[in-house]
Amino acid sequence: MKWLFICITILLFSAPKSWGANSLCNFEFTFDTIPLNDSTQVKPIKPKHNPRLATKRSAMIPGWGQAYNKEYWKIPLVYGALSIPVITFVYNNTWYNRTRFAYDAKFDASRPVNPDSSRLGQIHPDLRNADLASLLNFRNIFRRDRDYSVLWFLVIWGLNVVDATVFGHLKEFDVTDELSMKVTPQYLPQTRQAGIQLNFQLKHPEKKIYQVK
Repeated sequence: MKWLFICITILLFSAPKSWGANSLCNFEFTFDTIPLNDSTQVKPIKPKHNPRLATKRSAMIPGWGQAYNKEYWKIPLVYGALSIPVITFVYNNTWYNRTRFAYDAKFDASRPVNPDSSRLGQIHPDLRNADLASLLNFRNIFRRDRDYSVLWFLVIWGLNVVDATVFGHLKEFDVTDELSMKVTPQYLPQTRQAGIQLNFQLKHPEKKIYQVK
């Protein structure tokens, strides 16, 4: 063991200088850093407006398509328009049931065989003095108006879908200052009449190219 230790000591001290402590511990580390504020980075692309999505949302829930188009001021108008046929439906359906009950009660009371006048006291006060012909006419009118209110509700709902679809397509339409319209007077020598000339100037928007260095 003594001779082994002596040999190891001789080898260490007789080694070249390049084997020194500095060379053994000479490590180089490099890190790639990315600047936080780099103007050359590609900006995230904004998702394109989808008119079909506005149509589907308005078909499911009135006003949802207008909210997708960011036309929030139209939502109260949509529900205000839909509330009109709803109110008329409730009103006409209520009076339809009242006139129908009054007609059936008076018809049962006026039967020549086995008349039943037990339900006459349940007739609405405004309908107690009406005869059978008037009650039948009122019943038909209220039923017709009730059915019309359902139809108008569906029409307004459909207009809500059309509005969301049209303005969904116009959402991506170019309305910048590049669009111009000029109204100038014009004289037609052939017919010797004055007129108005409309000149529309449309320009295609330039495509923006993002360069990455």
